[in-house]
Amino acid sequence: MIAGIALGGALGVGLLLAVSPFFWPLRPRSVPAGRNDRLRRRLILAGMPRLTPAGFLLICALVAVVFFCIAQAVFGMLVLSVALAALGGWLPWSLVSWRAAQRTRAHRTMWPDVVDHLVSAVRSGLALPEGVAELARTAPESTRAAFAAFERDYRSTGIFAPAADRLKAALADPVADRIMETLKMAREVGGGELVSVLKSLAASLREDAAARAEIEARQSWTVAAARLGVAAPWVVLGLLATRPEAALAYNGPVGAVVIVGGLVVTLVAYRMMLSIGRLPEERRWFR
Repeated sequence: MIAGIALGGALGVGLLLAVSPFFWPLRPRSVPAGRNDRLRRRLILAGMPRLTPAGFLLICALVAVVFFCIAQAVFGMLVLSVALAALGGWLPWSLVSWRAAQRTRAHRTMWPDVVDHLVSAVRSGLALPEGVAELARTAPESTRAAFAAFERDYRSTGIFAPAADRLKAALADPVADRIMETLKMAREVGGGELVSVLKSLAASLREDAAARAEIEARQSWTVAAARLGVAAPWVVLGLLATRPEAALAYNGPVGAVVIVGGLVVTLVAYRMMLSIGRLPEERRWFR
């Protein structure tokens, strides 16, 4: 059993290391448009801009293989191993979504401060591109790399609009899109009311962040209880499968139907729970 677990883990890690140079280039790639755009944006929000959608899907497949090998070595039940492999393949997506949600929540409270820095820069007489470039040193740590890339981009080309568009792609945030579009419009047609517009935007962002934080705090215990309810039957099944007589019972056709049906019900119920409890997210209208 231990040898099987070690073999499955070594196989997954070895395959991941073998293909990693092809999926993690030294230079970050631009955000592609198309059906992979949602996954690419989720990876950027999770702080993984260098990971391509193909590389992420490969990781999901490798994790599923590792889960299958471990489950087969421990339980010896093909149907349960396939179910756990499906769970393993979904696990990386769940972790990326969780990390993206955490970073989005942190950014939601950060953007008002970024707007305040821009207001201070405009009031001090800095040009708009210089004010945005200054955020590479004054913005929160998680966004400084993107603003530093904008600074290098603008200083090399001297053109604000394309550099701002690339900054929006790097940040992949609807609030950043609104801020940069406001600055682009002010630079192109003039903006005597730019300071008041930015101040109003900062106040609106703070109110929205406070309201979302209150709602999420109230429903957090409900979501945690629902997740526990989803995981509990599978923990019990795993404990039962360690007994030879239970493993033999679930290894038959009836047991396969029970496990597959339980997996389908679990996935559908979990997706419904997330859909019901999810707060509406602002869409990126200015890409």
